[in-house]
Amino acid sequence: MSNIYLGFHFVVEPKELGSEILVAELGELPFESFIDSDLGIVAYIPKQFWTENILDDLHILSSPEFQISYTIEEIDQVNWNEEWEKNFEAIEVDGICHVRAPFHPKTDAKFDIVIEPKMSFGTGHHETTHMMIQHLLETEVSGKKTLDMGCGTAILAILAEMKGAQPIDAIDIDNWCYLNSIENAARNNCNHITVYEGDADLLKGKKYDLIIANINRNILLNDMQTYVDCLNKDGILLLSGFYTEDIPFIDSSCIEKGLTYVKKFERNNWVSLKYIN
Repeated sequence: MSNIYLGFHFVVEPKELGSEILVAELGELPFESFIDSDLGIVAYIPKQFWTENILDDLHILSSPEFQISYTIEEIDQVNWNEEWEKNFEAIEVDGICHVRAPFHPKTDAKFDIVIEPKMSFGTGHHETTHMMIQHLLETEVSGKKTLDMGCGTAILAILAEMKGAQPIDAIDIDNWCYLNSIENAARNNCNHITVYEGDADLLKGKKYDLIIANINRNILLNDMQTYVDCLNKDGILLLSGFYTEDIPFIDSSCIEKGLTYVKKFERNNWVSLKYIN
């Protein structure tokens, strides 16, 4: 698989509303991560998925309500840390979880997570990761056998271990994410996280008390039965990676498989749902 990415630097006016809509539309394409910039957003896509007309169907680009321009740069994954350092600012979630890069100073936050994301998804900046952190912060996970499915940087698995969950399986289909998750788990002195490269086929015969799945609507719907089969009685399922308008599809799939809806977080049209078995 190619390690070359393209960075689309979008200048958006008006910025806030335009960026939200643009990210929602780009999320339907093979763009893997998004970073806020002073003038709009930067969106990253593997070069192998790029085509000359990839943006042709974006409605916002032809809307008279927004002025959007962009430039494209080519980035080798080995240069991702430099790109990350240029764009990333440390963040706090609910005042008790601090997510930072290695070059940021340590804080006295209860949960201080150090992430060097390379090109994997899940930095805490993206709304879905932020909401999943919120779910984990208010969920009792101590001693729970946990799965972080589509782990990206393993940020959620790391927080789960910091809160006492163990043992933890972290799975991602992308080799770069797999390697990055191993590095980040070690960087945060985690001893109970095992990282695997693969997909839901790895879950046959497994059982968990807590399943975290921050992926996308289609994969979640395709693999939902597998997640439910792996969930112990009274087990918790945390889902994200989809939009408000996707809730009926996700909820229907969960309810028909016997899960009970508990709670929702919503952030800039992205959603995170909590269910119990």
